[in-house]
Formats: sequence, structure tokens, C-alpha cells
Amino acid sequence: MNTLEVGNIVNLIVARKTELGYMLTNAKREEVFLHHSETNKELEENEKVQVFLYHDHEGRLAATTTMPFIDMNSIAWLEVVGVQPKLGVFMDIGIKKDVLLSKDDLPKGRTLWPKEGDKLYCGLRTDKNGRLFADLATYEEIETLSEPAPESLRNQYITGYVYRFNENGALLFTDDRYIAFLHEDEGDKPLRIGQRLQVRVTFIREDGRVNVSLKAPKEIAYEEDSERILQYIEEQGGSMSLNDKSNPDEIKQVFGMSKAAFKRAMGKLLKEKKVEQTPEGTKIK
Repeated sequence: MNTLEVGNIVNLIVARKTELGYMLTNAKREEVFLHHSETNKELEENEKVQVFLYHDHEGRLAATTTMPFIDMNSIAWLEVVGVQPKLGVFMDIGIKKDVLLSKDDLPKGRTLWPKEGDKLYCGLRTDKNGRLFADLATYEEIETLSEPAPESLRNQYITGYVYRFNENGALLFTDDRYIAFLHEDEGDKPLRIGQRLQVRVTFIREDGRVNVSLKAPKEIAYEEDSERILQYIEEQGGSMSLNDKSNPDEIKQVFGMSKAAFKRAMGKLLKEKKVEQTPEGTKIK
């Protein structure tokens, strides 16, 4: 039985030099090839060397002295370096050969797939044919690594990566190891797995997890909305046909906000005496 298995870091002995590299061996005299390009120094016969085992581009077992970010017994954030719709996404594990995360392990909808530059929390696995694949961290693994969030985190901003979707929204694992839930109503754009987000903590749960939002606090939102309305009126020559009696669809079409948000922002502008409303619409005072 071959004990040299792909995905493992092992210590081997240089059995002999070849024109292209070195043949390495273990105590059972099993051999694996180490190409010159996969080591940064000259090796001598009988020298002990630590290598990572992988399959080269022709599917042969090979070795490299470059240590990967992960092995079969660890997990880490890996960067997506390629997307192949028919296969899945390729992950950078720190060696020259990228590893595939199968499409079977990704969300069903292609719009939810990661893009190049996104990061996923992964380990390694082999299939029944011994081929090496990236393996998404399970919910249980994330839970084991997580930390409970303190009460002081409320209304603070935190950053993390989307690692799962459920029927109501997205789950993030943050830089500080908090598990965060982003409800679909608290988002402002389509999300994808592996996407890095900065979110605001809205609630600390009893189990130490947090609820988060991509939306600004109301007072900030009011300010941004009112500035947008004022700028629009100025661009229209000082007046517009919309007021707080206008049709919600018209308001949505022009400003991309609900009528309730529009009325709140207009209320702020009226209170500050920056605008006045007429039956025909709104104008700058």
C-alpha cells in the first residue's frame, strides 16, 4: 500500500539526482519526483527534505518544497484565482498548482458564486480517485473557531467574508472570528459567497453571534437622502414636480428610495428651511 498521499506534508530522503530534479524516497522505498523548479536550493543525495505532495498538470504524484497555506489537517482563507462555470473555482493554496473547489460545493445559482479575488474558508480533501480538491469549511468548523461578540460591539462596524447563504440571508465570518447574520432586508446589493463586506452590528444575540446590516444608521441615511434630493432639485433649476404627496413609484424611479424614506428626508429639509413644498412640487427657498 502506497503511503505517499497527495495533500500531505512529509519528510523524505533524496535517493538520487536526475537531469530534471530529484527522486525522493521514504522508509518503504516509495518514490516521488521533485522537479528543480519546485525547490530553491541544490540538494544532495541522502539529504532529508520536507515536501508537500500534490498532482502535477499531468496527474502524476509530485513534490514541492514550497509549503502551502493548508494541508489535509488545516483550514484557511484561500483566494479565488479562476472561475470555470463547468467545473467550479480554482483556489490559490500557496504552491504553483491551484486546486479546484468543485461546482458541487458551491451555491446552485451562478450569481452567488465567488469572483476572482474573493476568499473562501477552505481545507483540502481527496475524492475516491485520490485527486486533490479544496473543501469548504463546514458550519461546525466555523462555529468551533468562532468567538462570542461583546455587548460593546453594538452599532460598531466589522469586516468579514460571506461563507454561507440560508433561506433568509447570508452568514459572515469576521476578522475577529464573530459569526454574523445579514438578513436579506438589511442588504443593499446582491451578494456572493466569498465576498468581503463591512457591516454594522445591529444586535448582539444571547449565543454571542451578531445581526448586522449594510444600511447606514437612520440619522446618516436621512442626511444622505436629503442631500441627494437637494442636489437633484438644484440640477433641475431649483424646483421639481415631486413632493410628499407624489406617487411612490415616481419617487422610487427618480431617487431609488421608498416614499417613507423620501418623506423623512423631505421633513429634514423643510425643518432646516432649505426647501418649501407647493401643490406643484418642491422648490428651494
